[in-house]
This record gives sequence, structure tokens and C-alpha cells, in this order.
Amino acid sequence: MSILEALENWQGIVGSENIVTEQSQLLDVETATFLTQQKIHAILCPANCSQVQACLKIANQFRIPLYPISSGKNWGYGSSVPVSDGCVLLDLARLDRIVDFNEELAYVTVEPGVTQRQLYQFLQERSSNLWMDATGSSPDTSLIGNIVERGFGHTPYGDRFANVCGLEVVLPTGECIHTGFGRFPNAQTTPIYRWGVGAYLDGLFSQSNLGIVTKMTIWLMPAPEYFQAFYFSIEQDNQLAEVINALRPLRLNGTIKSAVHVANSYKVLSSIRQYPWTEAEGMTPLSPELMNYFAKTWDFGAWNGSGGLYGTKRQVAEASRLIKQALKGKVRKLQFLNDGKLVLAQKIAKQYKQLTGLNLPEMLKLIKPVYGLMKGIPTNTQLKSTYWRKKDAPPEQMNPDRDKCGLIWCAPVAPLEGKEALALAQMTTKITLEHNFEPLISMTLLTERCLGCVIAIAFDREIPGEDERALNCYYDLSKQLNQSGYYPYRLGIQSMDMLAGAEDSYQDLLTKLKNAVDPNNILAPGRYSKVVIHK
Repeated sequence: MSILEALENWQGIVGSENIVTEQSQLLDVETATFLTQQKIHAILCPANCSQVQACLKIANQFRIPLYPISSGKNWGYGSSVPVSDGCVLLDLARLDRIVDFNEELAYVTVEPGVTQRQLYQFLQERSSNLWMDATGSSPDTSLIGNIVERGFGHTPYGDRFANVCGLEVVLPTGECIHTGFGRFPNAQTTPIYRWGVGAYLDGLFSQSNLGIVTKMTIWLMPAPEYFQAFYFSIEQDNQLAEVINALRPLRLNGTIKSAVHVANSYKVLSSIRQYPWTEAEGMTPLSPELMNYFAKTWDFGAWNGSGGLYGTKRQVAEASRLIKQALKGKVRKLQFLNDGKLVLAQKIAKQYKQLTGLNLPEMLKLIKPVYGLMKGIPTNTQLKSTYWRKKDAPPEQMNPDRDKCGLIWCAPVAPLEGKEALALAQMTTKITLEHNFEPLISMTLLTERCLGCVIAIAFDREIPGEDERALNCYYDLSKQLNQSGYYPYRLGIQSMDMLAGAEDSYQDLLTKLKNAVDPNNILAPGRYSKVVIHK
């Protein structure tokens, strides 16, 4: 049986106009932000759950693996590229309906093609009093695509997979199931009670190849009476531990309800501008002296943090007082920003620069989008940092894959303790600089007890040899982090084999589950799983 026979069958399901076999278009989806070699036979674009089911049944008949994507903008982790060679992409972008919405109970039910931009506009058009959670990626990224990867955002609902329920899932055989109470007829609590009754299955379909999520309910946050952001910076790298320890009790006791993001000076600079090739005279990595020069110009520190405060005015005022108390003497500066102050800062920005010499207008270009993210407003500005090492300015329509931006994410997690944060930072800085890359590090007080660290290895794929050097840096960094007990919360397609080092009994159970639900190894082979050997 051949791919041509399978394509004929798929045409009967989705229509020939919704199948892509043109080589130039296939080359686009075979391209990521790092070196890949996987080839893709075709792209299928189903319109609904029934067509997804039918596509999977044909894939089983012809033994041709399918690799689902939502928007394909999984930059830094593999973009649209499958883990294994010889797959057909199942592009779910046409499944773009907002199926259900409830203002009173604060939830929305969406399909995988629904983007951050689409949901934000949906809420705005209805003058809703609800906020979504947003990530710093493009507004045109899929909500479900990020959530099933257990991505995180900026609001009190930033632990995104912890705030969803009621999944509709197509299994690799083409069967369809509904999780929680969704499996019962006329169930009234499917979108509001995560657990249902009996075994809880939702987690099986995040970071796995056990099924395709075609519908998901996402819980939304009621807009608070008052919102205020806080920003701080610290002068020296070794002060990071003290600040993390000072913030942890406030996260634990609920004073700070949302994620707090802390970025080093290199990361902040990459968010403001591209690599200073002229000032660095073409040399890499960026020297500490130049880094300090730019930090002074824009008035940021060795580490720089931001977080949001939500509640009544009295609640926010008390939270502000406690933060001031906790950080007193530990930070270089601490500032609070609300809507009124942001407007005022924009009005006086030019005069401020003239009086002080500090580049407030440029800093506002960074602060304003981050401020918006804490209110659930998606932004494209963070995407510019993927062009860090490029020598041409980012185009208006940014596409890191097309523009040969080099980006590999490494995302270890650690206990929320200062000594762990400092160890991560020191290890990452040493290894990345040894490989001639800047240590572009951000850390997030992700939950009350856990610290998420996201490290960007940024480079220019058009420079010969950079692909190989970047991957070597990633593997070296990952190896040393893992040996120290800092494992990643999320993997790229180039590192799925890292799971081979996990507990054998755990892997054996996953293999049994995979064999049971996908006997032909049709769905996303190799994704978050070892190679399946059928007996």
C-alpha cells in the first residue's frame, strides 16, 4: 500500500483542496528554528472531529503515521516538524470554533485552531468581564497546542493545564472519547468539574502521543476590581538567591497569586533590541563590559522581575505593602505601575530621557507588552527576541522558521529556593558562554513551590556551523542540568530520547498504554515516548 493510495482515500474525507503535496510548502513545514532532517509526505487539513477520526482510520489502514499540529508555531521546540521521519502532518487549524462560552461560570470551550488572538477578540467584542491567560508567544498560537504542552502564562491562571477540563479526544484508532463528566449523557458539570467520577484521564493526553485533543474547556479569570503590576531589579547576580527566598513566602501565602517572571540582563537586552554587532565589532558572545553599558543605558539590573497584583484596591494596597517589606534592602529599585501611571509614563518618556539620559521610551516598548500579558492581552513583541543574532531587522510579519532564526529552548524546573535558582543560573551561564552563546535566562515562580527556568539558545541559522554548535550547546547543557537533578518540564523534538533514562517501570506502563490505544504506532511516533516494540 502506498502513500498515493492513502492520499486518494484522504481526498474523499477532506477534499483535494485541503491536502498539500507541493514540495515548496512541505519544505516550509520541514523547517524549524534548529537543524532538522525529517521529511513530510503531505499535509491534511480536516475541518472537524469526524474528519479527524476518518483520517486516523485511513492512516491505520495504510500504516502511515500522522503528526498533529495546531498552529505549527511551536518555535524553539520543533515548530511543525514531526519527531520521526516519513509522517503526514494533520493540521488542525481549520478546527477553529469557539464552541461554548459562559460569562457567569467563567469558561470557554474551544477547538485546537482557536488562537490567543481569536479568544481575546471574542471576549473584547462581548465586553466580557473575563480575562484569558496569555503566553509571551505570538497572538496567533493555538491555545490548546500550548496547553497540552503544559505551557504557562502570566496571570493567576498561568499554570494553564491546571485550569482546563472536559476534553474531547480522538484516539489513534479513530475512536472518540470525552473526559470527566463529558462521557455521560446530559451531564451538567462537564465544563466546570475537572475530575468527573472514576479514573482521571486528562493528563494522559498532555505531552503524549495517546490521542488528539479536538475540544477543551478553558477556565477564565473574572477581571479584578483593581490591577497593579510591580517591577524590580537587582544589581548583582549573587543577590538572586536572596530575592527568590524573599518572594517565596508571598507566593505560598497567596499575597502574590500569579507567576512572577525574573530575567537576567542578557534576556532583557534581547527583548529590547538585536545583538549589538557594531558595538561588539562583530565578536560573540557579548562581553560583560558591553552588557553593563547597555544595562546602564536602559537602567536595568543583573536580574529584573515583574509580577501582577489582583483584587480590590485594599487587597492590592496590602499586597504592595508586603512586597515592599519583603524586598526592602534586597533590590536596586521597586516600582508599581497601574493604568494611570502607564499613560503618564508614555506622555513624559521623551522629557525623562532628556533630563536623565536614561532610555525610558525604549524600556516602555518592553514594559507595556509585559504589563498587558499580566492582564491576558496577547502580544507579538516578545517574538522579536528570536531575531537576537540576526543582522537584518525583524520584518513586520515575523516568521522565525522562514527567516532562519536560530532558537532552541531548554526548560528545567527546580524547587522554589534561592540556592537552586542561583545554581541554575551559574551552571547555565558557564556552559552557554563556553559554547559562544549568551546566557538568555528567565525564571518564573511558576507555582507556590516550583521554579520554572527557560533558557534560550539564540543564533543565526544562516551562519555556517551555527546549527551544529547550538545543538552541541543544548545537549551539553541538558546533560549537566539532568545530572544535577534539574529535568525539563517540556521537550523539543530533538530531545525526546531523554525519556530513555527514566524509571523502567514507568516507561513500561507508557509502552503498554501506547500499544493498547495505538497498536499500529500511527500517532506521532516517538513523541514523549520511547520506540514502541510490538510483540
